[in-house]
Amino acid sequence: MPVVAISPILLYIGMLIGAQAFQTTPIKHAPAIVLALTPHLAAWAKLQIDTMLGATLSAAEKVGGLAGDKVVAVKSAAIASLPQQGVLYHGLEVMGGRLDPRRPRARRDRRIRHRARVREGLRLRLSGAVLTYFGFMHGEAVGIGGGFGVTPGVALAYAVVAAGFFAVEKFGTSTSSVSHPEMPLAAPAE
Repeated sequence: MPVVAISPILLYIGMLIGAQAFQTTPIKHAPAIVLALTPHLAAWAKLQIDTMLGATLSAAEKVGGLAGDKVVAVKSAAIASLPQQGVLYHGLEVMGGRLDPRRPRARRDRRIRHRARVREGLRLRLSGAVLTYFGFMHGEAVGIGGGFGVTPGVALAYAVVAAGFFAVEKFGTSTSSVSHPEMPLAAPAE
């Protein structure tokens, strides 16, 4: 089947799945659904940019306006100039590597006791720091990347937040959360 025939079908199925995600979950978890989609949209946007750059460089090589040994340098310069055009390529790259949709839901769910949330937050941030350091999250490649990790700044941020959770667990005095009445996110239609 040609791509032009498959694309509308996939788009329709994606819209149905997206609508069902909001219809079958409690309204209080709607922000978690939106945040869970964010890394995938960032990865898609980065893929679109990479594809466009690759096609442009390939066309420039074929036409003869770009020497084969200059392709990498031109691509690096093009990516470096994207922020001046309002495209946050590095942000898309980092956000596209994020894969933890449970975090916003756990934060919004008020039935979980305070201590369990703190321990889960500590565990998630520590694992996030380790996974990010080695490039499994927020990285293009897996490895150590010059001795300081693949994305050392993001790994350090995870570690700092984990230290905050550790401090709350050790020195915090509250062991229960305050219950709030459940309120819908939108006003009912009249």
